[in-house]
Amino acid sequence: MDTVLKIMALSAPFIAIRHLSKHYAEGDQQRTIFADLTLDIHRGEFVALLGQSGSGKSTLLNLLSGIDLPDSGQIQIAGRMLNTLHEIERTRFRRRHIGFVFQFFNLISTLTVEENLLLPLELNRRATPEQRDLALELLDNVGLGNRRASFPERLSGGEQQRLAIARALVHGPWLLLADEPTGNLDTDTGERILELLLNLHRQAKTTIVMVTHSQEVAARADRILILDAGHIREIAR
Repeated sequence: MDTVLKIMALSAPFIAIRHLSKHYAEGDQQRTIFADLTLDIHRGEFVALLGQSGSGKSTLLNLLSGIDLPDSGQIQIAGRMLNTLHEIERTRFRRRHIGFVFQFFNLISTLTVEENLLLPLELNRRATPEQRDLALELLDNVGLGNRRASFPERLSGGEQQRLAIARALVHGPWLLLADEPTGNLDTDTGERILELLLNLHRQAKTTIVMVTHSQEVAARADRILILDAGHIREIAR
């Protein structure tokens, strides 16, 4: 085990999930998504999350972001007990410390590329001249520096996803949650997007939890976790 892994093993987990349970009502029936789920993720790890459709992968991302709440159990991120925070506090925590990359981009059509990019800074009241300069440098890094005044509908699918990734990283989040970020892209574009994401991850040391159906994408992660029947298991590497 190298020095970095030894330090990670001895340190407190960045994400600590304890005895997590989540259920949804379907008519007169109750569907169990998670049952007593426990998981640790360390700072700076890239974790790939696999599982069949309906296994709860997107639900877990929503719980980690504080968009949804568990029925029981705990979610602790960087020492903050997320499930005990008030809704407004969870929203603030998410805005400041979490980035989200969606499969369908979720860009705002009425805003330009630059305005979409700067939105997290505006919401966090951090749109200083210095932060704007850093944001535009990030836009250059993802190859969209010459598209600042364009609207999302003028971008290709790959360009929209690059913008979505830049927007998710512009405020320097501790945690990046990605839900099938290459799922709607062709193979070549998906590979470029993954390389971009990995390069930005290495530079910023951001923790990543990525939902994917692709074994090829998962193979690039530090750890591979599989959700199945409300439980989680790790594939030995």
